[in-house]
Amino acid sequence: MARSAKKGPNVSVSLLRKVRDAKSAGRRDVIKTWSRSSMIVPEFLGLTIAVHNGRKFIPVFITENMVGHLLGEFAPTRVFRAHSGQR
Repeated sequence: MARSAKKGPNVSVSLLRKVRDAKSAGRRDVIKTWSRSSMIVPEFLGLTIAVHNGRKFIPVFITENMVGHLLGEFAPTRVFRAHSGQR
């Protein structure tokens, strides 16, 4: 079920602060975050955010098509090897 439009997007306050600091300083550093449930807002465009998948940080370059999705959608947590019949 989607979040109510009245409430607005769910974005981590610490992540939003890091993004605003990077934008104001003009830095293009990779921003690390553990907040997989944060929604991508237009303010993130053009930045690279490293999302933790439980084991390591996966760098995600934010583009226009990603706005409205969650950060966790772009950092998979499981690795599919193969079905047992395909060995």
